[in-house]
Amino acid sequence: MNIRANIVLRVYLAFGLIVLFAIVVLLKLASVQFIEGKKWKDLASKLSTRVFDIEATRGNIYSVDGSLLATSVPEYELRMDMYAGGIEDEDIFDSKVDSLAMSLANFFKDKTANEYARYLRVARQDSARYLLIKRNVSYQNLKVIRKFPLFNLGKFSGGLIAIQQNKRLLPFKDLAARTIGYKNKNVKNGVGLEGAYGEYINGENGKQLKQRISGGVWVPIGDDAEVASKEGADIISTIDVNIQGLVQSALKKQLIKSQADHGTVILMEVETGEVRAIANFSKVEEGVYKEIFNYAIAGNQDPGSTFKLASYMALLQDKLVDTNTMVGTGKYYIPGHTITDSHGSIGVVTVKKAFEQSSNAAIAELIDKNYRADQFKFTNHLYNWHLNEKMGLQIPGEAQPVVKNPNNKSWNKRMTLPQMAYGYEMQLTPLKMLSFYNGVANNGKYITPIFVKEIRRLGNPIEQFKARVVNEQMCDEETLKKVKSMLEGVVSSGSGKQIVYNPLYKIAGKTGTAQVADANKGYGEKKQYQASFVGYFPADKPKYSMIVVINDPKGAYYGALVSGPVFREVADRIYARDLKIEHESKVVKAIVKSPKIQAGEIKSIRKIYSALGVVSELPVLENYFTVKDSSGSVAFKSQALEKGKMPNLQGMGLKDALYLAGNSGLKVKVKGMGRVANQSIASGSRIAKGLMVELQLR
Repeated sequence: MNIRANIVLRVYLAFGLIVLFAIVVLLKLASVQFIEGKKWKDLASKLSTRVFDIEATRGNIYSVDGSLLATSVPEYELRMDMYAGGIEDEDIFDSKVDSLAMSLANFFKDKTANEYARYLRVARQDSARYLLIKRNVSYQNLKVIRKFPLFNLGKFSGGLIAIQQNKRLLPFKDLAARTIGYKNKNVKNGVGLEGAYGEYINGENGKQLKQRISGGVWVPIGDDAEVASKEGADIISTIDVNIQGLVQSALKKQLIKSQADHGTVILMEVETGEVRAIANFSKVEEGVYKEIFNYAIAGNQDPGSTFKLASYMALLQDKLVDTNTMVGTGKYYIPGHTITDSHGSIGVVTVKKAFEQSSNAAIAELIDKNYRADQFKFTNHLYNWHLNEKMGLQIPGEAQPVVKNPNNKSWNKRMTLPQMAYGYEMQLTPLKMLSFYNGVANNGKYITPIFVKEIRRLGNPIEQFKARVVNEQMCDEETLKKVKSMLEGVVSSGSGKQIVYNPLYKIAGKTGTAQVADANKGYGEKKQYQASFVGYFPADKPKYSMIVVINDPKGAYYGALVSGPVFREVADRIYARDLKIEHESKVVKAIVKSPKIQAGEIKSIRKIYSALGVVSELPVLENYFTVKDSSGSVAFKSQALEKGKMPNLQGMGLKDALYLAGNSGLKVKVKGMGRVANQSIASGSRIAKGLMVELQLR
């Protein structure tokens, strides 16, 4: 083949390859266009637009009295599209950007007007479509900001983009904060009620279409969602904010005083099992305590002497002892160990006296000698009372109780039984122990505590809760009567008398002092104690049960001295304020013998006297009155208010006195504290508007 033919062949070959390649490209383009077109269009759409979830507004959590414990409020992230429809025109933007910068600077006070103006102008030059203006803006502030220059051009014209986010608020701040709990976005299960009832509170998320712009930022397409979110349901808790505040204050005060490591208080209604208050505080630094762990439901430890109630109940139920059975105190010897009473021997005493004085040696001897031959007989009582089982609480995190029986590998045939008798070699939470005592107060009916009464949606109940009955009758009536008497004796004449006893009403309960193991060193040289007091009141007709547990107090560590004052303070104040408790008539007589309120508004005083059962001799037609004590009853005397004349303010509290003086047009100068004892202008005198009256309080 000559050279010319070789060159022509090569040209044809190259041309053929080019044509073939072109045909392949055309075929591929046709395939992409007609065969795979839908696939690639969908992919392109997904890359540029996407449907996002809009977080639903979480439901509220209320206290039993209707106070708001937790709620969600809208917060907004503000951004700006620098080329929105209304501000595309350069002249419009330039004429108003300085005014907008000044408004933002004056409102947020985080930058100067010049800094804001420079920030906005640079963003305009960069063609920013999603410029961050401010985070965490309230709805009230947003309404103001919408009126700023440029932003007020229209919903879609001023460039303002408001992205709603929900913020969880606790109106009472740290009040019952651990019980209310929280839920983090990145954590599946929350804490407390927020976590336990998340499926109700969370609501249903909405859907919104967003478009991706340069920089990978997703911008909402329009302000309205494609699918509206559905608000969460509301939770009605059993917490009473007034009692909760009282409990937290009393516990924190005692923790600081005793320099303790941590402590918990739980108060519940006897009949319903509704928890009215629960407080848990841990020391974070000297003198500072915060709620960081729920010891009430998760703090498993040896209960100590408060467990003796169960031991004596078993003995009485099995008719192995009676309250007048005699028993020795001071020391009881078991192989390898001597059980001693820290307060020393009180001699040979009755079972009732041994319980009231909290003798470890006495109960160890009674349990050991009566159940040594059949140790299951004792532990079967504990299992029949379900002390070894979780209660199935409405709040997550309940610790598993540890109550041994002779089948356990760690059971020692000579040591375990007598040590269990006074609350060792087991682990129970404070709430578990309280529930047992509550069963005694509830005439033997053992129920589980509850924290939530009801779930509501749009104000309508969708689910209601009541306490579950664990044991309908814990023991026979005779045993119940005896243990109730023993619990009352602890306070009236036993280890709780010095601190807890109140002559105005009966308290029943038990002190407890237990040595607790250090997490790393066990029962080391440095001894740590847990002081507790658990009981109920008023003992003759129980309404509330309560437990106080304080761990590792410095100095005094006995239950009566450390936990007793907290129990007494809370019980006294609840008894004084709860008019539904049937107060004894002697208390009423003591109150009305010398009325402290001698004058004031009739509605308030009538309500108080009516609740206390005090007789009112004379009807009052006016809004204000004076009081005269008359042979055990109270006589109300009307005080007619005449225009232009000085009212009689003597005997009134400052609130009523200021109200009447202000309505009469007077200026008031106050000296002292208490009730009005003297007024500088005599009652009935003519007065003029703006006149000064001096009130002397005593």
